[in-house]
Amino acid sequence: MNPGRRFCTLFNSNYLLKGVVMLESLLRHCADASVQVLCMDEATWEILSKLKLPRVSLLGLSEIEDDDLLRVKPGRSIAEYCWTLGPALCGHVLQSDRDVQMVTYLDADLMFFSDVEPLFDEIGDSSIVVVEHKFAPKHAYMEACGRFNVEWVGFRRTPAGLACLKTWRDQCIDWCFARLEENRLGDQKYLDAWPEKYPDDLHILRHIGAGIAPWNFSKHAFAENDGQVYVDRVPLVFYHFNQFQLLKGGRFDYMMSAYSDGVTVPDAVYGRYERALLHVLARVRRLQPDFDAGIRPAGLVLARRAAQRYLPVAVKNFMRRLRIQSW
Repeated sequence: MNPGRRFCTLFNSNYLLKGVVMLESLLRHCADASVQVLCMDEATWEILSKLKLPRVSLLGLSEIEDDDLLRVKPGRSIAEYCWTLGPALCGHVLQSDRDVQMVTYLDADLMFFSDVEPLFDEIGDSSIVVVEHKFAPKHAYMEACGRFNVEWVGFRRTPAGLACLKTWRDQCIDWCFARLEENRLGDQKYLDAWPEKYPDDLHILRHIGAGIAPWNFSKHAFAENDGQVYVDRVPLVFYHFNQFQLLKGGRFDYMMSAYSDGVTVPDAVYGRYERALLHVLARVRRLQPDFDAGIRPAGLVLARRAAQRYLPVAVKNFMRRLRIQSW
């Protein structure tokens, strides 16, 4: 496989529809991209094998898991174990092909809207690449959960890049849980130390169109012209559809009300994501007619969103603090 721009990701069948949307949008907007996907269950492997996405190769857990990972696996939830595996997957890509000079990990619930090359032009020869949350002011309380988001993380085959990746891998194996504890949270708060530890090797993406997400979209102005979505007059490169839910009956739930209340949700962004997901679902169901992984009952999701919206402010503030303490 031509090294080109090398990416990796991981997901199970509950994220398969989102993962395929991410992969196909990336391949459209990065001509020399190739992606290794760690399939977290057999259903994901089976369906991706049948879809035969170009420039996508599949990995099974047995190719990644070593004694250290297998030792901690029983004590972690599915999400926590996925977070634990991210650094190991990046390491595997670099170790398995010496021609690969840089690997970029991507979350499965991204969608790409324009050429990624402006991001790599900005990155240049940096050894480590991260993306800030860039929280909107009303979500500043979430900074306790980490300055950076593990949605796009890059490592170059340099002493600093490899050292950072190894340390992150060891940290995630040692502790990677869905709660804020002793300045740790999952895999992401470890990144907070990187600017000080790797001041000459770390690049924080500055491109306005990178890393737009529910927690920061309200700071920006969106527009659509000739089929291109713009954010603050700059082409949107990728959007992180965190919390987006597919519901039974062909419905969707975008995000919790704390993100959407009082602001205009960018329909040009979410409408494209809806259409892309439905297109992938139709293709998957031609292969497996009863496929419904990751599609949730509408009543349960909408009831939770209603509680988030209508509970008294004092209760919601208490739950917000509790969420940070136990996330």
